[in-house]
Amino acid sequence: MLKEDKLKIVAELMDNQVETMELMKSFWHPDKHKQKIFDEFSENTISNFYIPYGVAPNVTINGKTYLVPMVIEESSVVAAASAGAKWWLNHGGFHSEVVGVTKIGQLHFSWKGDVKILKEVWDELTRTMRTATAHITANMEARGGGITGFELLDMTDKIENYYQIRVSFDTKDSMGANFINSCLEEFGQTLKTFFSLHPKFTGQSKEVTVIMAILSNYTPGCIVKTWVECDIDELAELDDQLTGEEFAEKFKTAVQIAEVDPYRATTHNKGIFNGIDAVAIATGNDFRAIEAAGHTYASKDGQYKSLSHVEIENGHFKFYLEVPLAMGTVGGLTSLHPLAKQSLELLGKPSADELMMIASAMGLANNFAAVRSLVTKGIQRGHMKMHLMNILNHFDATEEEKELAVEYFKDKVVTFASVSNFLKETRLS
Repeated sequence: MLKEDKLKIVAELMDNQVETMELMKSFWHPDKHKQKIFDEFSENTISNFYIPYGVAPNVTINGKTYLVPMVIEESSVVAAASAGAKWWLNHGGFHSEVVGVTKIGQLHFSWKGDVKILKEVWDELTRTMRTATAHITANMEARGGGITGFELLDMTDKIENYYQIRVSFDTKDSMGANFINSCLEEFGQTLKTFFSLHPKFTGQSKEVTVIMAILSNYTPGCIVKTWVECDIDELAELDDQLTGEEFAEKFKTAVQIAEVDPYRATTHNKGIFNGIDAVAIATGNDFRAIEAAGHTYASKDGQYKSLSHVEIENGHFKFYLEVPLAMGTVGGLTSLHPLAKQSLELLGKPSADELMMIASAMGLANNFAAVRSLVTKGIQRGHMKMHLMNILNHFDATEEEKELAVEYFKDKVVTFASVSNFLKETRLS
């Protein structure tokens, strides 16, 4: 079915069919080739959905300064990340390191044999699996990646006859989902053949049911750690009502609350992902997988907790973030989406490791700015200032009215009602 026909079906469900058709078509890219690329990203495409593309300047990580692209629709996120990055620019910048790059794939199977026999032939089985996937792994191995290990998990105490082969991978600069899943599906076929032909297995032990073969988006072996630090005295610059020591202690307590209270931790970590997701989307990475991994990691100790932490020792303040980030700079949308390619070029064509550090830094920058606001002037005043333009657009304010509103609300609280009243009075005068 042609895109126009799909659009007509949608328009028929709307009150104003002509207006709906015109609105949807107005977001089509004028370059038909580019639009065809967008159409083929997903299914049943009828238009494009725009999200603002912004940049955060002055982001210094390990001594290198970046202009970081951020794609997000929420007001104040880019401003908050930029403000956090700007303050730390003059206080040592961000420091970051990739702790690990291991990603996990799982082959789930049901089997009624003797696990002792399976363990006896385990090395032979894994060699057979490597051989069976050699045609898939050759290019990845040439880049220094590939399969890094196999682990057999006996989970029959949880589900009857259930076993799992957990496979670890290094996918280098690729996010690697298709590579991992291709290997796993080949492993499934290899497993069935191996069990049916190997002389160690007899009777029903020759039969194995592969339940599923799929990567895991939980990547606790693919971790990046990012931090900022300074002498406590320097923090006095952040608020004229608090000394550096008072600010540090208040800030630390706010983070500690997110470490013990899941209600606060959820909002706290959401702020971290405001920064991480914005970089992920701008570079064509899978932000849903990144978030899922992060939230699971935040729960690894049995309770959902803050992903960021504070240390205060000997007059020194350290704020750090430790988070799993499986990101890629080659393959998928990173290579297909024109703006994703542009984003990576803007960042200096980083490796996957470098991109992990950049995204993590933006998460920490946004988190720092948010907590700083919360423990000083409050977050809503600044957020609503940034939201002012959205409210003005809701009321179809003219450019002149917007200029007057920005000036008027410089020292006033912004609310939906207050902006509405301001416009009413302005339009009556």
